[in-house]
Amino acid sequence: MTSSPFPADQRIVLIGDPRVRAVPVRECGEPLVDCRGRMRVDTRRADPAGHFAHLRAGVAERLERAEKSLPDGWRWLLVEGYRPPALQREIFDGYAATLRKLDPDADEERIRTAASRWCAPAETAGHVAGAAIDLTVCTRDGVEVDMGSPEAATPEESGGACYTHAPGLPERARENRALMIEALSSVGMVNYPTEWWHWSYGDRYWAWSTTAPTAVYGPVPEDAPDVRVRL
Repeated sequence: MTSSPFPADQRIVLIGDPRVRAVPVRECGEPLVDCRGRMRVDTRRADPAGHFAHLRAGVAERLERAEKSLPDGWRWLLVEGYRPPALQREIFDGYAATLRKLDPDADEERIRTAASRWCAPAETAGHVAGAAIDLTVCTRDGVEVDMGSPEAATPEESGGACYTHAPGLPERARENRALMIEALSSVGMVNYPTEWWHWSYGDRYWAWSTTAPTAVYGPVPEDAPDVRVRL
């Protein structure tokens, strides 16, 4: 593949890694809840059914607790939570197609690995379980705090600044990320290190990162009212 502006750090275990896929899931049956009205929710990736604003109840509760430890005047800005599996596959396949255009000679394993830096395969994705959230920070007036790259920027678009601990970040952005990391880590959430904005609890990546024996949240089909609230 054409050299990425920020090649994958070999120390980072990507979300599509076989070790992550091997983590078993013991679904706890906790419902999805609507975060609108509980926290500030952005609408840049809103969908007509309101899926984007939903998270497992335990994840939403952790975000509320973590927000209390942010600097005065800061608030979470939730961008996207639950994604139906079909949408997750669509996003992953679209990014993989973009990478194929960059290097038509790359084999499928290499494309899949590169794609998982920015989007998880549906089988290991935290979003399809309602366990992962893309979020940033804003002021009380809704102005987004500088994090060094746009939320959801790909490695190619950001020159690698999307990586949580990317080298060369401006000092203020690095400090802001550190405050975000401290708040979310304090409630047991884990970050996907190729995306500073992506945090999760209870999914396969969380279980692998924390050495938990199982994930507690598995994929949620759109038509599963026994696991989640109706939207």
